[in-house]
Amino acid sequence: PASSPPSSPQGFLYTAPIREQGNIYKPNNKMMADELSEKAVHDVHTKEIDLVNRDPKHLNDDVVKIDFEDVIAEPEGTHSFDGIWKASFTTFTVTKYWFYRLLSAIFGIPMALIWGIYFAILSFLHIWAVVPCIRSYLIEIQCISRVYSICIHTFCDPLFEAVGKMFSSIRFTVRKEI
Repeated sequence: PASSPPSSPQGFLYTAPIREQGNIYKPNNKMMADELSEKAVHDVHTKEIDLVNRDPKHLNDDVVKIDFEDVIAEPEGTHSFDGIWKASFTTFTVTKYWFYRLLSAIFGIPMALIWGIYFAILSFLHIWAVVPCIRSYLIEIQCISRVYSICIHTFCDPLFEAVGKMFSSIRFTVRKEI
């Protein structure tokens, strides 16, 4: 009929607008298709880690940046031999560096396992226990708060209004007598 609204080629009355980049499920251009397939393959657990900046959020800036000068210092007038001072510096720096590497090689993976388990348990408890308990409590307390509010408005409001009207007629005057 001539009065019916225009229809799409498939016979539907309304067609979804097509974006320039295409639908997120069927992209129009190759660049978007490649970008989506790259995102689909990219997993959080297999992401590239930065081997240069290992503290991008600066968690340990104030704790472990300890150098030789922060621990051992000779004040003016009390200096050891230059060779001893250089050897002490080298010994401290190399020992700290290699002993940290040794400890991290021995205990790094077990500690990562322990902390991974700990944060997995913490996440599990938060997602499956804490948040549902809080939500449940808020739902239950909302019902109780309505009943409490009705009781307060029913019994206490008239009493407080009566007491307020009773005391509203009291007038005070202050006179200073000499």
